[in-house]
Amino acid sequence: MDWLKSRRFQYLASLLAIWMLMLVALRAIFYFGFSEVGDIVHPSFGTLAQVLYVGVKFDLRLSLLVLVPVALASLLPWNITNSVLARRLTHIYLALAVFLCLMFYILDFGHYAYLGIRMNSTILRFFDDIVISATMAWQSYPVIWINLAWVFGTVIFFLSMKRSALLLTKPETGMQKKHKVVGVVVIFAFFFFGIFGRLGSTMPLRWNDAFFTGNPSIAALGINPVLNFTDSFKYRFASKYDEATVRDYYPSIAEYLGVEEPDSVTLNYTRRNAADNQDATIRLDKQPNIIMVMLESLGASRLGVYGHPLKPSPNLDQIANEGWFFPNFYVPVSGTARTVFASLTGLPDVSTVRTASRNQMITEQHSVVNAFVDYPKYYFIGGAAGWANMSAVLRTNIKGLNLYEEGSYDSPDADVWGISDLDLFKESNAVLKTLPKDKPFYAYIQTAGNHRPFTIPSENDGFETIHVPEEELRKFGYKNNEQFNAVRLLDFNIGRFMEMAKSAGYFENTIFAFYGDHNNRITTTPHMKPFYEALDLDGLHVPFMFYAPGLIGQRRVEAAASLVDVLPTLADFAGVPFDNTTMGRSLNQPIDEDRAVYTQTSSKTSPIIGAVTKDFMLRMNFDSTDIKLHDLNSDTPRVDVTSQDPEKAESLSRIARGIYETTKWMFHHNKHLPQDK
Repeated sequence: MDWLKSRRFQYLASLLAIWMLMLVALRAIFYFGFSEVGDIVHPSFGTLAQVLYVGVKFDLRLSLLVLVPVALASLLPWNITNSVLARRLTHIYLALAVFLCLMFYILDFGHYAYLGIRMNSTILRFFDDIVISATMAWQSYPVIWINLAWVFGTVIFFLSMKRSALLLTKPETGMQKKHKVVGVVVIFAFFFFGIFGRLGSTMPLRWNDAFFTGNPSIAALGINPVLNFTDSFKYRFASKYDEATVRDYYPSIAEYLGVEEPDSVTLNYTRRNAADNQDATIRLDKQPNIIMVMLESLGASRLGVYGHPLKPSPNLDQIANEGWFFPNFYVPVSGTARTVFASLTGLPDVSTVRTASRNQMITEQHSVVNAFVDYPKYYFIGGAAGWANMSAVLRTNIKGLNLYEEGSYDSPDADVWGISDLDLFKESNAVLKTLPKDKPFYAYIQTAGNHRPFTIPSENDGFETIHVPEEELRKFGYKNNEQFNAVRLLDFNIGRFMEMAKSAGYFENTIFAFYGDHNNRITTTPHMKPFYEALDLDGLHVPFMFYAPGLIGQRRVEAAASLVDVLPTLADFAGVPFDNTTMGRSLNQPIDEDRAVYTQTSSKTSPIIGAVTKDFMLRMNFDSTDIKLHDLNSDTPRVDVTSQDPEKAESLSRIARGIYETTKWMFHHNKHLPQDK
């Protein structure tokens, strides 16, 4: 332990203590001076302690990030222990760091007092007209006293850090090389894990960890404003929308959605669905259970019901043939995080920076899930719910959610994605079968096994892999036997889950909704229509079925349908009244065979957007250039047929562009309704 006597170690430890003291003091100021906790919101002591613990971990991360340059510079031959210049440069750096950090906190306190939100990159909009913003601040706050406090705080904490430099003037202690190596390794490990923020998890500490209650006022106590600003900075352009363009497309989108009371002034998109909806195709005598099952990486081309000659999916094929099957079903944008977001919020994830779930500025969204007022609500995922910051979306927007994730189960992890899908279904069933039979429930089960590394667990209830010549597999879309058997295993597990549900007694009164979130890598798909590959729809075209033979019967719907339509349809089936403010439309009503749904075949900064029906697809750039209409039934689907039907091309182009622009606006205006709170 001789390395503990190192001057550089003691200096770094002293700086860390000062930074943590400063940040914890600032957190205390926020808690007592600005937070609603204790005034309007009254969490339990355990909840308060947990969110403050998360906040302190963020403070530790910021402190260590600030000290990384100091630590690295101390390893150089010319460093703070032997160079006056190096010491002065370090002092200048630390003084500037404290000055800027306190500035961020002062802006954060004012931002929260004004808007009730911890500071993020949207604060930059106030610099668009700096004179007005500065005048407002001068007239609203004691600017002189605030600036004096800012300077005073900078001086106090800088002098404390400067005084720590006296540790560097102590006589050098002789130390063996091996002790120095041990010291460097220990310090490196402390920095690494302190910045990572977690032990025993592959997920680093993220802002969604502060949202474990779903209450933004409580979450605010766990946020660090400096890190919050930098985390949100990458989304500063992704969050922008053009309201003038939204208004231009309002008539088209209001008609598309079926808005009963269109209002282009207020941009009203609300549709009210009554409990006794007279237009409903299916009306049930009592409210059913609802179970949504996300089928990881399962595209339409994988299933026998779509004509795959190897027939890897007998259980899902049976469900399609006995339930409501939508052969022309599309997810708006490919990617698991994007599809889960769309399935719960009813909004296509049109974000051009990573995913909408990662953008904390649009976390709050109204969800039709909350229309199931008297339903206990469950979400089951085999791994960590913090991936893509999804836990914040779930907890913030689903009232009273019971979230089961890694650490909630007795089953062992199968691979990086957590417990196996079969164990996930067993664990979910163990919870659901204990619920009262006279009270309906809502559950969402997110599978993950049909994904690399395509793990086949040893305990799999008798499932056996088969070997197919690779040449045969590649001829029909599969790259190898691992991929093929992963689909077979997913289908097998669905069959087992249906058996569990029947045995547990809730199958008869449950409507299941099965959907693929996207397709994974394919080779060729000769059993599919030519458009499937030619128009980049292979990643968006997925299987979808409503399944409840005793409740809704069997039906094949050829009209195009979208993932955003699922929740409104389930609420319609259940006969619960709801306000729909999203892009989804119920499929439990007379369906226009020519209905169109939104697609986005690129999620980069210049996406290709489109609208697809069962017979046509309109594709264009996001700015309405390079518009092309394609015939999906043609042997040459790439050919532009706009000249043959210019009216359809115009109509679909307005739908595509209108949904794209309106969704960006909705990200910021699809706020919680009273039943969401």
